[in-house]
Amino acid sequence: MQNQLLLLEDVDNLGRSGDVVSTKPGYARNYLFPQKKAIVADKITLRLQKRLQEERAKRAVVDKAEALQIAERLAQITLTIQVKVDPEGKLYGSVSAADIMNLCAQEGIVLERKQLLLPHPIKALGNHTISLRLKEDIAASLQLSVNPDRILKNKQPEAVSEEPAHEPASE
Repeated sequence: MQNQLLLLEDVDNLGRSGDVVSTKPGYARNYLFPQKKAIVADKITLRLQKRLQEERAKRAVVDKAEALQIAERLAQITLTIQVKVDPEGKLYGSVSAADIMNLCAQEGIVLERKQLLLPHPIKALGNHTISLRLKEDIAASLQLSVNPDRILKNKQPEAVSEEPAHEPASE
């Protein structure tokens, strides 16, 4: 049996504040109610719905403006991180979402983990483009430069002999 609930907060993959949604009883009982993200929708609480939707609309305008400002700022900068590498240039470990969030925080940009669309940690040197989904579904991206913590010695190509290769005599 599905429950009719009034959302008090935005819930990913379910709805926004003020929406009336249906969920399974276990999800409501174990997650939405303890987190105070929803209440049971009845005649009394449905009066609250209009006020929640108005507040949500006002907050959406502010959130969208902030997200656009963050997206513009991220487009103008390139974040750089120094990582430990072995003599061949392979990373010890990887660059995770937490590392990227810390770099952004140093630049004065506060991001949440769920805003970074990083399917797996970065395990290679070089420049990387990381996609973001900011508030109000504003798409953005940032440039990340992963550099070694020390100068790498390029492998010298093996000496090529100038003597012609000896071919067996054909019969």
